[in-house]
Amino acid sequence: MYSKKAIKYFREPKFAGELKKADAIGEVGNVRCGDVMRIFLRIEKGVIKDIKFLTYGCIGAIASSEALCRLAKGKTLAEALRITHRDIVKELGGMPALKIHCSVLGREALQKAIDNYKKRQGGKKKET
Repeated sequence: MYSKKAIKYFREPKFAGELKKADAIGEVGNVRCGDVMRIFLRIEKGVIKDIKFLTYGCIGAIASSEALCRLAKGKTLAEALRITHRDIVKELGGMPALKIHCSVLGREALQKAIDNYKKRQGGKKKET
């Protein structure tokens, strides 16, 4: 069973949508369940100034994407990389065991977006 907070994040996401002129994009998917997450980042001086998501999937996938965005916005890239799937589950007030993989996908999408940003920047160390 989903928590009230997870249901709210699913029904009323603040961070859903595409971020125009994103500095980085990370996308992951799970073939078995069909979930696909795309995370968009706008980064200024090594800080995530804006973040959005487009997610195709279940309640768990969408709620996890929203929770991830709430956790990552305003953090440095190094701080954001320390967000774990457990942090996402905690932010949601828990989630069904069968849906924990959604929080893992969210974490992987963020990692890919940050890797994408670093690649675009030529791997500059000062941005982390």
